[in-house]
Amino acid sequence: MRTTHWIGGKPWHGVAERTGDVYDPATGQVAGQVDFATTAVVDEAVAAAREAFTRWRAASLAQRTNVLFAFRELLNARRADLAAIITAEHGKVLSDAAGEIQRGLENVEFACGIPQQLKGGYSENASTQVDVYSLRQPLGVVGVISPFNFPAMVPLWFVPNAIACGNTVVLKPSEKDPSAANFLAELFAEAGLPDGVCNVVHGDKEAVDRILEHPRVKAVSFVGSTPIARYVYQTGARHGKRVQALGGAKNHMVVLPDADLDLAADAAVSAGFGSAGERCMAISAVVAVDPVGDELVAKISERMAALHVGDGRRPGCEMGPLVTGAHRDRVTAYLDAGRAAGAQLVVDGRNHPVDGEQGGFWLGPTLFDHVDTDMSVYTDEIFGPVLSVLRVPSYDAAVELVNANPWGNGTAIFTNDGGAARRYQHEIEVGMVGVNVPIPVPVSYYSFGGWKDSLFGDAHAYGPEGVNFFVRSKVVTSRWPDPSYGGVNLGFPQNR
Repeated sequence: MRTTHWIGGKPWHGVAERTGDVYDPATGQVAGQVDFATTAVVDEAVAAAREAFTRWRAASLAQRTNVLFAFRELLNARRADLAAIITAEHGKVLSDAAGEIQRGLENVEFACGIPQQLKGGYSENASTQVDVYSLRQPLGVVGVISPFNFPAMVPLWFVPNAIACGNTVVLKPSEKDPSAANFLAELFAEAGLPDGVCNVVHGDKEAVDRILEHPRVKAVSFVGSTPIARYVYQTGARHGKRVQALGGAKNHMVVLPDADLDLAADAAVSAGFGSAGERCMAISAVVAVDPVGDELVAKISERMAALHVGDGRRPGCEMGPLVTGAHRDRVTAYLDAGRAAGAQLVVDGRNHPVDGEQGGFWLGPTLFDHVDTDMSVYTDEIFGPVLSVLRVPSYDAAVELVNANPWGNGTAIFTNDGGAARRYQHEIEVGMVGVNVPIPVPVSYYSFGGWKDSLFGDAHAYGPEGVNFFVRSKVVTSRWPDPSYGGVNLGFPQNR
């Protein structure tokens, strides 16, 4: 199967100079090829978006919301088809793919209410017979560069808001699982979105660099690892673009002695191993406050043994493979590295039974205990099913450990003490906080984003901040002709 670009409302019909393999992670077999965009192909997509912008920005709010409502209905009706595409190329189980789509749908629904978000302000008679009012206008062509781990949800964080605000889009999804982006573009076209408003280009660094450098691209939204997020932010900003670049994470779950340990163990396993740990909001570090470490580790281990790992299309499977063989091998290398550094390998995921073909990119859930902050299993974003337990003597030590980490995406605290929870949410230097909630991804009418090395740029994703990112303000000061204000006056204008 060949996946190609979507430009100007239709599939691209050129001959690709380069292509990449797309794998079925559950079998390890090549399932198709994806065309890689050259600079010229990206230019073609930007030109289509630029041509469409003149018309789309003039479309009424009613027209835009009609398209978004229609898109929402189509996406809801076709969610099973999209989930199957995600599972086939990413590897996450079907139920997890369906959950990703549901969260994406919530962002579409938020964008359907865009007229409320685009209202400006009006001050009558700011000066005598002078009115001042503000407008919120689109930027133009915007780029969206999305990661492999959420091939539908992350584009749906950005694209609906961008087009609802009157912009046009060039989306560059991950080359590892590219088909979901084309599926969304086709649904937008079916919903009545004009040709050229939403375009998709596939590829690697060449395509990314051209989006970052193209003079007609006014803003770029990105989600990925911290090193690439930093590169995207610096390169885009150097070329005069507005940039929001969401980076990596090392999300901590602090468990206090008064916590319900069964609840905490359930949460640690669910948040650590869902989607094989390939989530930027996955819990990868459990911070056990003395004396609960031994009991908590035992409960986590017990639950891990019962996890059903296998092909996400098979009944009952809870965790699928990793996205590629190279990524699986990279993650697996941390198991030996952690043990060599002195951590206790409590559960070795290489020994976990698998309900799937032998050639799949498998690694079962893995648990380390007695991890120190200088070990690579803690300092690196592993992005796989590897959970580390660190032990600290007190609440204060837990907060100090979390705040010292360079990432600040998400965190959670498990406790039955309301005062401790309130203190934690106040003191912790992290963008998203869960209280007895392990994956605190905000609902669509709030905004998603971290602190420190988890975010480059000033704007978080989706919600009100996401809308602000895709518009710029214009202030108009007006006075209509009045005979009493005639004549030349060289004085500086004064309010009176």
